[in-house]
Amino acid sequence: MYVKSLSKKFIFQGVLLSALVLGHSQNASAQRNETKANDSNTPLHLLQPDYPVPYGLVKKENIVKDLNRIYAYLNNVTPTAFVDSKTGKPVTDLTKIDQNTALQKGNYRIVSYEWGVTYSSMLLASQVTGDPKFKEYADKRLQFIAESVPFFKKTSTEHADWGTAGPLRGLVDPHALDDCGAMCAAMIKATRAGTTGNFRPLIDSHIDYILNKEHKLKDGSLARNRPQPNTIWLDDLFMAVPALAQMGKLTGEKKYYDEAVKQVLQISGRMFVKDKGVYMHGWVEGMTEHPEFHWARANGWAILTKVELLDVLPANHPGRPKILELLKAQVRGLASYQSGSGFWHQLLDRNDSYLETSATAIYAYSIAKAINNGWIDGLTYAPMTLLAWNAVSTKINKEGQVEGTCVGTGMGFDPAFYYHRPISPYAAHGYGPVIMAGAEVINLLANKSFEINDSSVQLLQKK
Repeated sequence: MYVKSLSKKFIFQGVLLSALVLGHSQNASAQRNETKANDSNTPLHLLQPDYPVPYGLVKKENIVKDLNRIYAYLNNVTPTAFVDSKTGKPVTDLTKIDQNTALQKGNYRIVSYEWGVTYSSMLLASQVTGDPKFKEYADKRLQFIAESVPFFKKTSTEHADWGTAGPLRGLVDPHALDDCGAMCAAMIKATRAGTTGNFRPLIDSHIDYILNKEHKLKDGSLARNRPQPNTIWLDDLFMAVPALAQMGKLTGEKKYYDEAVKQVLQISGRMFVKDKGVYMHGWVEGMTEHPEFHWARANGWAILTKVELLDVLPANHPGRPKILELLKAQVRGLASYQSGSGFWHQLLDRNDSYLETSATAIYAYSIAKAINNGWIDGLTYAPMTLLAWNAVSTKINKEGQVEGTCVGTGMGFDPAFYYHRPISPYAAHGYGPVIMAGAEVINLLANKSFEINDSSVQLLQKK
């Protein structure tokens, strides 16, 4: 009886807290600085608005400070070592690994797809800032992984009863695009950036998985058999296409570009909602109506896929104009959903869903990248990009953690599933996108000039 009563008490308190948070969130978006001055004694148009996040021009040195803080945190909590999971003792001789060998625990898994994004972002940050420590972060961990894989592969072959490849099983023997796609793209980028690790065996294995082993529909579109048979996840564009595009750049072989373009066009044909300018999260073969939830981070993976593809796709590739038009259409759609705080909502078209960091960072990076490459109009979209970065920067805490990121998320057929996904600074999805966004906004500041004109941020046009 007491337990039941206590449980009800906690439920009531949780409901009350949720109501208070919702009320605060709604109040935070309302205008809060009503003035008592009047039009005859004060130039009211010059009064300072009560912005919920910093508004105005962005400074490179502040972005660099943010990136350095994230780097310091991640470098400290992502060790590169193996241990015996039973004794906790270090395992340094990889010829003696056994079924108890595990990666030393840090705050994040250094072999996940989220960390594939983080490695790519560190390479970009190093290129943009000129600071080698970012590249060294990626190089050290990618080389550690590549040098370890042959030992685990050999051991798993000799001792099948131990399970496949221990802590590196997803890379050695992938069973899903999440296991290998983003890591493969990072390894190719590292190879192109001059990293000396021998990544080619893993790269070839992962590309083979994407091309020949991942489940596909009859027309070749990437698919999964969950949560329903023959389901397309929007996320899978990013889990496959950037790796294929990078392979095209690495080898010069057109077939990889062709497959990358095919996947974007076929999946977009089913899932891009033209009147909204954004994508649905899932599409299920055999359904006449699909669960149309416009999840922010999946839309982030979609736009990131397009800019990653356009970045290396040859100018004369016949699919390039269609990819470019899709990019422009999605940027227009996303612009219409950006909140007044600079963030985007967890469900893009539902303003009562929470504001989410990782998606906002992906959009900031992708739109900045598109402006920097001349794919979209900077005059129109650059100010909103700076606003997005200003928003994201408020979620980098003093320890260097990224807050406000939705945890890993499957596919739902009801709104509550998306509305109430937890957020956490330990959700690894936030780190790569925030580093990428900061780095690309630095490029934007180098390429464009901005001014405050009549209190608003404007791109300064050349006369």
